[in-house]
Amino acid sequence: MTIKKIFGKIHLWLGLSSGLIVFIISITGCLYAFQEEIQNMTQDYRFTKPRDLPFMPPSKLEEIGKKALPDKHLHAVMYEGKDKAAQVIFFNFEPSYYYIVYLDPYTGAVLKVKDMDADFFRFVLDGHFYLWLPPEIGQPVVASFTLIFLVMLISGLVLWWPKNKSASKQRFSIKWSARWQRKNYDLHNVLGFYATWVLIILALTGLVWGFQWFASSVYTLTGGEKSLVYSEPVSDKSGKSLVTDDSPAVDKIWEKMKKEHPDAKAIEVHAPETDSSAIAANVNTLPGTYWKIDYRYFDQYTLKELSVDHIFGRIKDANAADKLSRMNYDIHTGAIIGLPGKILAFFVSLIAASLPITGFLIWYQRKYKKKPAKAEKSVQKSSRFKTAFPVK
Repeated sequence: MTIKKIFGKIHLWLGLSSGLIVFIISITGCLYAFQEEIQNMTQDYRFTKPRDLPFMPPSKLEEIGKKALPDKHLHAVMYEGKDKAAQVIFFNFEPSYYYIVYLDPYTGAVLKVKDMDADFFRFVLDGHFYLWLPPEIGQPVVASFTLIFLVMLISGLVLWWPKNKSASKQRFSIKWSARWQRKNYDLHNVLGFYATWVLIILALTGLVWGFQWFASSVYTLTGGEKSLVYSEPVSDKSGKSLVTDDSPAVDKIWEKMKKEHPDAKAIEVHAPETDSSAIAANVNTLPGTYWKIDYRYFDQYTLKELSVDHIFGRIKDANAADKLSRMNYDIHTGAIIGLPGKILAFFVSLIAASLPITGFLIWYQRKYKKKPAKAEKSVQKSSRFKTAFPVK
C-alpha cells in the first residue's frame, strides 16, 4: 500500500469511530465562543449604574451573600468595575454546586441569585469538557477523542496534499457549480484544509487540559520549572495578629490590591477557609482574558505576602513557559487576540463540526452509491442467464 492509502485507511476508520464525539466537542465549542458577549447583552443583572460612591468592602458583601445562601460554601468576592455588579461566589466540589449572588457594589442590593449549574452556557461547557458525563469519566474520554482528532487532522492534510500542479488547482476552492457530491467533497477537503492549521492549535491546547502528562511535557519542553498543580500556602497561626475586629483581613487585602493596582479591571478576594489558610487575591488588568492575572497570597494573621512555587503566582515572576501555560485558555478560545480571535474560533469550530458529516457522506457515497455501470452490467448478465436457462 502507498503512504496515502495507509493514511486514507487511518483517516477513514478513525473518522467513522469518532465522528459523533468530534461533532459534539466542536459544536459546543462553537456555541461557547461568544458566551461573554451574549450574557452581557441578555443578563442586565450583571451591570449596575456607575455612581460617585465607594464600593462596599468584601466583608460586608460576604454577609449579604451568606444571607441569600446561608447553607453554601463561600468561595470569593469579585469586583469588575464601576458599571458591573459585584459577585459573591459560592462553590463546592462535594456536594457539587456553583452559585453567584450578584450585588450592587455601592448599596449591597441583591440583583440576582443564580444557580450556575442551570445556566445554558454552563450546560454547553459541561458537554465540551465532559460530554455531560461525570468528570472522572468524561474528561479522559474527551481528551482521548481530541488526540484522535489531532491524528485525523494530520492524516487529512496528507490526503489533501496534491500530487502535481494541475491537481493543486482543485484543492483551494469549492466548485459551487458541480453536483452536490462534488460540492460536499470540496466542503470537506477545502474547508478542512483552511481550518486545519487553527484546529491543530485548538486540539493541542485542549490536550493540555485533558492529559496531565501532556501538560507537563509541554511545560517542561518550553523551559518551565514550577509546579502546574495549585497548592495553597499556609498562614502562621503562631504569628502576632495585626487584624482587628473593626477591620477584617479581607478588607485590608482588598484595599491593598486597589492601591497597588489602580489599573485593575477586576479584583477577586478569597476569604480564608480554615484557621491555617491564606487570603488569596487576584487582579486582572486585561479584561476578556486570564493569562495576565496577578495571583497573590497573604498570611491571614500578619498580612505578610506569601510566595508559591506553582504557576498561579505573581505575573512579574512568570517566565516564558509560565506565560505560555497561563495563555492556554485564552489561546483555546481565541480571546488571546480579542474579538477577531473569538470570531475565528467560532467559524473554525463550526467547520470542525461539519467535517464528520461531510466525511460520512463521502464514505457513504463511495461505498453504496458508486459504480452504476457495474450494476447495470450485472442486470444485463442476469437477463441473459434467465433467457438461456428459463425457469420451469
